[in-house]
Order: sequence, then C-alpha cells, then structure tokens
Amino acid sequence: MTVRVVLADDQPLVRSGLRVLMADHSDLEVVGEAGTGAEAVRLVGELNPDVVVMDIRMPGMDGIEATRLITTGPAATTRVLVLTTFDEDDHVYGALRAGASGFVVKDMALDDILAAIRVVAAGDALIAPGVTRRLIADFVGRPVPVPAPCPRQVEGITEREREVLTLVGRGRSNAEIAEDLYITVATAKSHVSRLLTKLSARDRVQLVITAYESGLVTLPH
Repeated sequence: MTVRVVLADDQPLVRSGLRVLMADHSDLEVVGEAGTGAEAVRLVGELNPDVVVMDIRMPGMDGIEATRLITTGPAATTRVLVLTTFDEDDHVYGALRAGASGFVVKDMALDDILAAIRVVAAGDALIAPGVTRRLIADFVGRPVPVPAPCPRQVEGITEREREVLTLVGRGRSNAEIAEDLYITVATAKSHVSRLLTKLSARDRVQLVITAYESGLVTLPH
C-alpha cells in the first residue's frame, strides 16, 4: 500500500529534498506541498493524505495549530509527524498535545525520516528509543508549556494498567514492558490497547503525555 504524504514546511529546500528522496520509494508518494499551516489544513481537507510531515515554525498559522485542526477535524484520519529543530523549537510538547503522532529532527538522516513516516502511517507512534525519548522527556519537563496547574488524575484503570502506563511513559516498547513485568508481549500489547481505549488516547504519544501529566513519570533532577 502506498503512503500518501503532504509535506508542510516553509523552506522549499526541505520539501524538495524529501520529495526527491521519496520519489525513489514506491511505497511513498508526495501528494501535496504546503508552505504554511493554513495551506496544510486546506490540503488535508482536499486530499485526505495518510501523513502530514509538519514543520512547527511557519508564517501565519504555525504547525501546532495546524496539527490541532487536522487531528480534531470531522474526518481526522490523517496522522501528523512533526519536523522540528531540537536546539531551537520550544513547542514540541504543544504539538504532541495537539495530536501529533511523533516527531523527527531536521538533522536526522533522510532515510530515518522516511522510516518515521512509515511508522506513523502504520498507526504507531514515535516514542522510543533514542532521540524521541530524549526530546519528549526534555520538553515535557519544561514547566512553561505544561498548562495543567496540578497533576492530572488517571481514573478507571487497574493497578497493572497503571504499571504499564508508567513504562510507556518511560519510552518502553511492548517487548521491554513484557520483560520488565514478566508477562508476554501479547499481554503487554493488550494492556496498551486497553489503556488507549480507557484514556481516549490517540496513540502511544498521548499515553506518554498522560503519564507525565499524572505524575506517574517524573524527570530526574
């Protein structure tokens, strides 16, 4: 199956580089390009792509607001992969809260960005390992972007599901959760699926946010 992609970035060179690279991969197709957040929202409404590769800093409507509109629209089937610059952007956490399914940094290898597009298109989220785990921990740990004045309470889950949620928040994969809790991978996956349903979470990224906001996961000082 071909993954239909919209590239949203105000830098034509970034869009061009990704488009040229994706042209060599038959399972990826660029169906549209946008230079602003508003254009990205319009293209999603017209083209209904599988994934939008979304820059955060764009003129007019930024990538965070565009992500929110795309993921909360009446037919919110398009998934958003945020493209950011780790050393400059302070808004990644806001983008994840807006419904993004993960993010990549612009200095990553292009092949890694393509792999991330495939992961998001398949319905998964970029949580672990390595750079994404570090980025999420960094931005969630900053007090300014977090709007909640007190820890969010997590209701309606079992003690085992609370343990699983904590491990998801720490960036553990299903296999790592199974190993940590001495359960099978299938059981770990089942627990994660129930958490997604009970907490009305879009994907694992949203579970990570819940784990931090509820205080189940905290950052070392």
